[in-house]
Amino acid sequence: MSYKSKLLSIAVSGLLALSTALASIAHAEGVDLSPEQKDRVRAEKVQAAIDLLPEDYKFTDPGKLTVASVPGSLPFAAYGNDTKTPVGAEPDIAQLVADSLGLKLQLVPVAWADWPLGVASGKFDVVIHNVTVTEERKEKLDFSTYRKDLLGFYVANDSKIQSISKPEDVAGLKVIVGASTNQEQILLRWNEANIAKGLKPAEIQYYDDVVVQDLALQSGRADAYLGPNAISAFKAGQGNKTRLVGTFSGGWPITTEIAVATKKGSGLADAITTAINAQIKNGNYGKALARWNLSAEAIPESQTNPPGLPKK
Repeated sequence: MSYKSKLLSIAVSGLLALSTALASIAHAEGVDLSPEQKDRVRAEKVQAAIDLLPEDYKFTDPGKLTVASVPGSLPFAAYGNDTKTPVGAEPDIAQLVADSLGLKLQLVPVAWADWPLGVASGKFDVVIHNVTVTEERKEKLDFSTYRKDLLGFYVANDSKIQSISKPEDVAGLKVIVGASTNQEQILLRWNEANIAKGLKPAEIQYYDDVVVQDLALQSGRADAYLGPNAISAFKAGQGNKTRLVGTFSGGWPITTEIAVATKKGSGLADAITTAINAQIKNGNYGKALARWNLSAEAIPESQTNPPGLPKK
């Protein structure tokens, strides 16, 4: 290939990637990023939950439920168009909890690494941001579950793959996965099991650029993508031409859940669990998840401090 041809090829590839990125942004613009969130699901007070609040608990800000949020990416949470208010599925759940407890919601944006100390120090009352229940975390935190911790297999809409429900289903497929992630470890274990059975291993692909990753899936260079279901489900709902063909627990083969985290022994967990169960029962919870295309991650019942992922 001549030097000019190489330059032309690079330019075309760059324009294609830019076009895809701009299309993705255009889809995201259809999401309500206003700080007012007029379509957010709201709830009435749940007296049974309020009655469980400990009389001696001092809220970070009286009359408010101060919630740590980690704005980064939707559907979990991102900054609204005022560049300071977290919006997304996790703030929506926080709103339901605050409403149920008869409190005003106060969201505090924090970095992921800062939330454990913030809970311990009382900088905020709870954290609601995709926190998985683990046995190690339970030593310092109490939990009220509200969503399944799921990984999802996604394929292009025109793919012939209809279901991936067991390790054998990935044999011989070209699967994209994030490096040094829990899902990568699961996929590697599946490969080992398939090889032991005499099956062809999956070809594992890694991409640092999400745009390039999506192009690989759409072009057929990859057959499937395995990653956090919530992010892929939201993207699929925004029209990125992919569909779900299978979900698995993020702790496979152990089932895990995402939960509201509170300081150990604060006494808030039972009240929050009761609040979430009331919203599950009245349908508000389901509406809140559906708003972000996360219905697949709904749980039938919230639990306080269920078994979590074991210590490593």
